[in-house]
Amino acid sequence: MSHEAHETQEPETPHLDFHGTTPYEDYVQADVLTHLQHPLSDDPGEMVFLVTTQVMELWFTVIVHEWETAARALREDDVPVAVAALKRSVRELEALNASWRPLGQLTPAQFNAYRSALGEGSGFQSAMYRRMEFLLGDKSASMLVPHRGAPRVHAELEKALHEPSLYDEVLRLLARRGHAVPGAVLERDVSRRYEPSDEVEAVWTALYSGDESDELARLGEALTDVAELVWRWRNDHLVATRRAMGSKAGTGGSAGVAWLEKRARKNVFPELWTARSHV
Repeated sequence: MSHEAHETQEPETPHLDFHGTTPYEDYVQADVLTHLQHPLSDDPGEMVFLVTTQVMELWFTVIVHEWETAARALREDDVPVAVAALKRSVRELEALNASWRPLGQLTPAQFNAYRSALGEGSGFQSAMYRRMEFLLGDKSASMLVPHRGAPRVHAELEKALHEPSLYDEVLRLLARRGHAVPGAVLERDVSRRYEPSDEVEAVWTALYSGDESDELARLGEALTDVAELVWRWRNDHLVATRRAMGSKAGTGGSAGVAWLEKRARKNVFPELWTARSHV
């Protein structure tokens, strides 16, 4: 074919005629996703709140997948695969945190226009977010109670409650690599909330005092990136709530801002933060 003929060749027409739904629809199920919104008020702002909340749920799902992938890789002593999953989750957490932007400047009047549509609904009832928290080591059997009426969801959460958290798998890996993680930490009841350990802090201090290119030090930094963005998520949630409703009680009977303030003060993977004071 001559150069001139190549220049004048018409682009190929995409395939437009399908017997049923399009392959794109079959894969993405966009029609399902875009018809899940059923506002309960006449306020146009409710649609933004509803869609943003649904988008958050989708990001929770992806992040749980990444952290479970990382935990499984750590059990198999495959640190590179674990770090890759954690790094992907960092980008996903950034996208999740950006979800607060459409809601972050709600005035009390704007939020009150459709707040009653939530009824007893509250974000702390999110099962997928609870799985995220369990993977981070923040566990509580009482958080299964709201889901007793949904057997599949309750079973998934109960399973997650009794499985080692992501951080538990990290500490078990450190012990297998010869680091002095105490037996009390390794043999603890993993269905309980993780509590900081001076001995674990000493392990991270030693790792951070050594070769920064060591794969365990890089693992520590990947975990710290995750922890920082989780902290930012909690703070952005706090600020958005404070702006929209002040110190009023939250939906679903929660303490609202007071409860979020308490959550925002907690560090994920605590010894990774405290060890830095000793390096």
